[in-house]
Amino acid sequence: MIRILIADDHPIVRQGIKQILSDLPGKKILDEVSNANELMRQLADNEFDIIILDITMPGRSGLDILLDIKKSKAYIPVLIVSMHSEEQYAMRALKSGASGYLTKDSAPLELVKAVQRILNGGKYITSTLAEKMSEVIQSDSDAPLHYHLSNREYEVLCKIAEGKNVKQIAGELFISEKTVSTYRSRILEKMNMKSNTELIRYALKEGLVE
Repeated sequence: MIRILIADDHPIVRQGIKQILSDLPGKKILDEVSNANELMRQLADNEFDIIILDITMPGRSGLDILLDIKKSKAYIPVLIVSMHSEEQYAMRALKSGASGYLTKDSAPLELVKAVQRILNGGKYITSTLAEKMSEVIQSDSDAPLHYHLSNREYEVLCKIAEGKNVKQIAGELFISEKTVSTYRSRILEKMNMKSNTELIRYALKEGLVE
């Protein structure tokens, strides 16, 4: 019996994933949650063979949730299925302990393939991402500037690049405006930049925003 937990705040996405995974061979239990608190409660009370996690969850970052999962039950593999492109979050998700990363526009068959590979003890990444990871490993000193940001700093950078102001970012990330300003200062310092304009220009160049 395979037990899978699907964590996504959109009911239609959860139902779509459940329908796709019905093609997996053998008996399975497909549980679902819509937020981080529900996920952690389920994790405390049950065992799962794999967790399918959206990276954009209400109230908390999927990357933060991923770290909590790994602290609680590190042996449970996590597949990230996200609306964000690989360039935006895949490398960070894998560094944080994910076993795979897929975008939500991937073919249904690719999701089934990813889940099967992870259930068999492997990891699932696309060839494009594998090539990018190889480049970074070979020349870490030449890695893009945003690779050196913390997960939360990176999230703030992406929000700034989307044109959000301090108040909007604070509301979306459930942190104070003062904290957002602190993160912004750290980002500018780490990336040796002086303004939001420079950050936005960089993010567009690196494909961090659509």
